[in-house]
Amino acid sequence: MKKIEAIIRPEKLDEVTNALKDIGYPGMTVFDVRGHGRQKGLSQRWRGQEYRVEFPPKLKLEIVVLDQDVGKIMGAIMRSARTGELGDGKIFVLPVEDALRVRTGDDGDKAI
Repeated sequence: MKKIEAIIRPEKLDEVTNALKDIGYPGMTVFDVRGHGRQKGLSQRWRGQEYRVEFPPKLKLEIVVLDQDVGKIMGAIMRSARTGELGDGKIFVLPVEDALRVRTGDDGDKAI
């Protein structure tokens, strides 16, 4: 099993969620986060004044998936989250040693 962590633009959540539902992965955890990589923040204008947002708002999605599904999940996220501009986000893949469904006691692959 693997855990996919994806940092995306907030306005792309619906597109990413729909893309994941279309390939059979409707479950995920979503966090409000702030940060930047190479983007290094952004400049905006409000009431005629320019101001700098050092840590723009992003969303972090966490999804635990079967090993064989990692590629299609990453592809779905990438296609649906991409704008082609700086700040589109990142996707990370981490190993998951075990999982347990609290309600049923199922563990391992059966828990996801």
